[in-house]
Amino acid sequence: MKLAIMQPYLFPYLGYFQLIQAVDVFVIYDDVHYIKGGWINRNKILLQNKAHLFTLNILGASSNRLINEIQVGNNQGKLLKTLHQSYAGAPQFDSVFPIIEEILLQPEKNLAKFLAYGLRRLCGHLGLTPQWRTSSSLKKDNSLRGQDKVIAICEELGATDYINAPGGKYLYSHEDFTRRGIQLSFIQTIPVTYRQFGNPFVPNLSIIDTLMFNPPDTARTHILTHYELV
Repeated sequence: MKLAIMQPYLFPYLGYFQLIQAVDVFVIYDDVHYIKGGWINRNKILLQNKAHLFTLNILGASSNRLINEIQVGNNQGKLLKTLHQSYAGAPQFDSVFPIIEEILLQPEKNLAKFLAYGLRRLCGHLGLTPQWRTSSSLKKDNSLRGQDKVIAICEELGATDYINAPGGKYLYSHEDFTRRGIQLSFIQTIPVTYRQFGNPFVPNLSIIDTLMFNPPDTARTHILTHYELV
């Protein structure tokens, strides 16, 4: 069984969904510390042909608190106006904007649950059907840290393969995973482009951008498949 574990992000980038597509079980890592300046509650969209940073306001943000201990703020309406301004002319706007609106206007205020709902909803639109788990619900030793905690989750869920984002290359040891009977791999996105209003392509944006310009079948079969495991 192929497994991935990642913190929940706000409308994450293409590679995050490639990771979801590559595994059987996806664990939302909600009981780790919030990272200030990271991508948990912000991302980039296309605005006036440039990358534009948009941020979901949150309450009680601190690197000393877990993601599932933080609450969502109240700037969702402003974000929707920006998204409408950015993508109103995109070919998939009429089908995608209501999904984004549903996600942002949901009543859930717990940040981890708010983001988890968004991930599941977008995967439903894309036709991705992993088994979803939440790390806080697992019976692991919470005193463990880093690689040891990840391996413990893999063992609890019976994973034979653990796939991680490229940044994990400097955090995890192939030898340590192999000794526990787990194959460690890293997903590497292959650069892909698509038409964005006929202008030069702007890469590394939120999945929102991919969905606004590509039907879900095209995104799933031609764009999300542009990766390799190393």
